[in-house]
Amino acid sequence: MQNYHDIANNGGGEGALKAFDKAVFNMLKRGGIYVVIDHADAPGSGLSGTETRHRIDPAAVKAQVQAAGFKFVGESTALRNPADDHTKPVFDPAIRGTTDQFVYKFKKP
Repeated sequence: MQNYHDIANNGGGEGALKAFDKAVFNMLKRGGIYVVIDHADAPGSGLSGTETRHRIDPAAVKAQVQAAGFKFVGESTALRNPADDHTKPVFDPAIRGTTDQFVYKFKKP
């Protein structure tokens, strides 16, 4: 939880995320559920903030996980915070503990 973005760090990039998602896909039985919860970055930012702001673009996560073969089945807005402008690192005292977060649910077909 809240560390999917870290998989891309230290030079891992998109390739590390692809390998991770594929490993999760292969481990789960048919019908298995995969939930990703992480700190949201600005729309269109992709993976650019994973090491600096410790955030990831929710759309990038959705695309990445679906590319591994999962079906997107829903999301929760319980951890969303529209007041977070996505510019601060998640450890910044001004935003720590109240970042905008996404909760995505995927299913292995």
